[in-house]
Amino acid sequence: MKANEIRPGMALNLNGKLYVVAKIGHVKPGKGPAYIQAKMRAVDGSGMKEQRFSGSEVVDGATLDKREMEFLYDDGAGGGTFMDLKDYDQVELSNDLLDDTLLYMAPNSSCTVLFHEEKPVAIELPSAVVLTIADTAPGIKGATATNQLKEAECDTGLKTRVPPFIAIGEKIRISTEDGSYMARVKEE
Repeated sequence: MKANEIRPGMALNLNGKLYVVAKIGHVKPGKGPAYIQAKMRAVDGSGMKEQRFSGSEVVDGATLDKREMEFLYDDGAGGGTFMDLKDYDQVELSNDLLDDTLLYMAPNSSCTVLFHEEKPVAIELPSAVVLTIADTAPGIKGATATNQLKEAECDTGLKTRVPPFIAIGEKIRISTEDGSYMARVKEE
């Protein structure tokens, strides 16, 4: 496949190592040709790597199997246990693989886990998740839509900034891309 077809979540074989693409950017500098900047995580746990590709460069892609799984619980050491929604098999994922994804996952929430040769290699989160506020400063009476934000901590441990009218126990929608507040979620 050509480098301009690379997308987040894809797997690439580079120099005999398997990487999962985390972020991709198309860069057009003032001088010189445009290129693709890819931030990738090594599947073997050796860390992140940034690589530049020209748009027409040929890269070796790998096939990933996507499985819908449910996050059951955090093991306390940064890892987590997930259950396959089709056959109910449980898989433990390490802290190296999860990175900070558990901050966006409440227990019993679903996600897509990517497997390569029956080994979990990455997690795909939805673009936004709903979390509950666990701690924040008291709201200001009569505060509505203002551009001032206050610190808040969600039930998963994620720290974010929310409008002053958000109170403890409320559900909010959070962007998984940058952890920012998107909207208040009404209880049904």
